[in-house]
Amino acid sequence: MSQARLIALDWGSTRLRAFLMGEGGDVLQTRQSDDGASTLHGAEAFARALAGLVGGWREQQPQLRLLACGMVGSQHGWREAPYVRCPADAAALAGQALAIDDGLRIIPGLVDDAAQPDVMRGEETQIVGALALRPELAEDACLVLPGTHSKWARVKAGRVTGFATHMTGELFALLRQHSVLARLMPADGSSPASPEAFLQGVDAARQDGGLGHQLFAVRTLGLFKQLAPEQLPDYLSGLLIGHEIAHGLHDRGTRLALVGDPALCGRYVQALARFDAPAPLLLDNTAPAGLWQLALTMKLI
Repeated sequence: MSQARLIALDWGSTRLRAFLMGEGGDVLQTRQSDDGASTLHGAEAFARALAGLVGGWREQQPQLRLLACGMVGSQHGWREAPYVRCPADAAALAGQALAIDDGLRIIPGLVDDAAQPDVMRGEETQIVGALALRPELAEDACLVLPGTHSKWARVKAGRVTGFATHMTGELFALLRQHSVLARLMPADGSSPASPEAFLQGVDAARQDGGLGHQLFAVRTLGLFKQLAPEQLPDYLSGLLIGHEIAHGLHDRGTRLALVGDPALCGRYVQALARFDAPAPLLLDNTAPAGLWQLALTMKLI
């Protein structure tokens, strides 16, 4: 604890993760809870959740600053932090951080309104972290952050110049659980993985045909026994990820990086290979590195 310099918070919709950070951005301790922003209502509930998770750290070193990113700064969070317009870098984000009475600052989100409004909260901090860890990405790159709402962010000269959100993960969950497609799939969701079916779905996405039409094939391939019921979820996943990649590769920059959960990123690596894309750089959770870099920029440490 004597080496601690910052309490960094990755506060998403369903989960709160806290990192006690030391000199140079080393993570000394990690804690997490299920007190995500979507589960809490009112400032007092957020304050209690924070105290319950990191109160011990603060009691031992009350001088430590707190910096948070994610949905804690959304309309349904503790307090709404502003959006910073693209193009934006770490300095632009740091300059619009929202101060909370409890000694906490919240990093703003990003908005890209060049075509239609598109927003991110939390991913902007992961991007800052990725650029801090791998500076070669800052010149010209595309950073892909797979998840419930996948982000494809274009970076040039150290700034996020634009991005696109794909609801791939949420679409998969909805179709897997609540659509006509689910009727032929195992109900308990415990199907063994089928890499072959996943890649078959990716290959289908590479062919001509709209996503709406191709989705119905998830049902007909099952009806005519061309895929077994336990293979259908992987086929659906490959189809959705394949369509996301087909669109995202149109403007990917000179370097490609995947940031996020290794297992999910692994699926994207397999799918990208079917599109003959170069092997991407792989990065795990970069939020702690991003929060550290933003704290440095804000002179909190």
